[in-house]
Parts: sequence; C-alpha cells; structure tokens
Amino acid sequence: MNDIQGPVAGTVAVSARSGCAPVGARQRIIDAACELFAERGIRDVGIAELISRAGVAKATFYGHFASKDDLVLEFLARCHQDQTLEGIIAETSRRADNPTGRLLAIFDVLDGWFRQEGFQACAFVSTMLEMGVNHPAGEASVDYLAKVRVFIKALAKEACLDRPDEFARSCHILTKGSIISAVEGDQEAAVLAKHMAASLISAHGGAARAPTPLAPARAEGHIF
Repeated sequence: MNDIQGPVAGTVAVSARSGCAPVGARQRIIDAACELFAERGIRDVGIAELISRAGVAKATFYGHFASKDDLVLEFLARCHQDQTLEGIIAETSRRADNPTGRLLAIFDVLDGWFRQEGFQACAFVSTMLEMGVNHPAGEASVDYLAKVRVFIKALAKEACLDRPDEFARSCHILTKGSIISAVEGDQEAAVLAKHMAASLISAHGGAARAPTPLAPARAEGHIF
C-alpha cells in the first residue's frame, strides 16, 4: 500500500490511532474557520490561510464553499448551534425548571463563559461590528442575535410578565452589554447584569428571587 502524504494524511493517521473516524475535509475547513475567525476576525483571515490550516487543496475548498463569504455564514451557523442553542437555550433549561429562573440562568451561563480561560467575544457581536449590518455576514449576525431576544420574549410570556416585548428588548440589552464589559475585562459583568435583570423582572410584574449581593468592585481596570 502506498503511503499517503500531506496534511490530510496526518489527520487520518491521528484519527486512526485514537480510534475515531477521520474528520472530513468540509469539517476541517469549518473548524479552521472557527479558530481563525475567533482569533483575528473575518477580514484579516484569507482563503490561503484557511486552506493551509485545514490541510486541504484549493479545489477541495471551493468544492465545499463557493466563496469566503459562504464559509463565514457557515461559521456563524456553527456559532448559533454551539453558543445559542446548546450554550444558552439548552443550558438554561438544565439549570432552572421555571421561566423566571431560566431568565436569570441566562446570566449564570454568561458568567461561566466570561470566566473561561481565553474568553472571546460573541461571534455575532464581533462580526456585526466588523462587517457592518449591510454585509451578508452582518445581516446574519443580526438575525442570530434576534433569536436570543425571541427566546427571552417567549420566557417572559411564559412567566406572565407585563409588556413581554419591551422586557425582551431590555433584557437583551443587558446580555449584549455584559458581553462588551467582559471583553473589557470585567469578570463580574454577568453577575451585575443578573441583578439588573432581577429588578427588570420585578418592574414587569414578575417575582424574581434576589441574587446574592455583589462584593464592592475596584474601579481600576474598567473603562466605564
């Protein structure tokens, strides 16, 4: 049997030793995009680097994606699956068994995310700001962010809160604002946002158990 050469061969060999099925070319391209786009943004990463990181031929890349923009949209779809569907919606369901508890659990999920080593900003917020809302990737990011607001509104309705649409918009502002604050270096951002969310729930006619009071924070290290 002839030896297989090149990056693809290395992937196959490692997979065989670990007992796992080889990772397909399309998946390797998406994985490379997730790593590079998260590290450096969209514009700074070229197709040649994506091809090199994925270990595929140029023809293979274009056999799966007609353009870099198509790959960016696939990257955002992956982020939606990992960050929104599994990271927020599924995780809040595991943490609380009532709609009010799930609303507050959103911020517990964010808190755990913010404290992870190597924390990086939300892909949708970053892409929207980098590419602009009129770019296809920016439009997709706006749509994916809106899905979180729809989820919050559904919980607000289930909790019988007054003016659920207004509540969802306000709560969504808290989630996005806490992400920006966490990027600035405020690891307590989600905890503080949870306190504000509890007050917001009360203001909309709900009953929320008050979170544990915050310890006094030092002012240095924060922009605002």
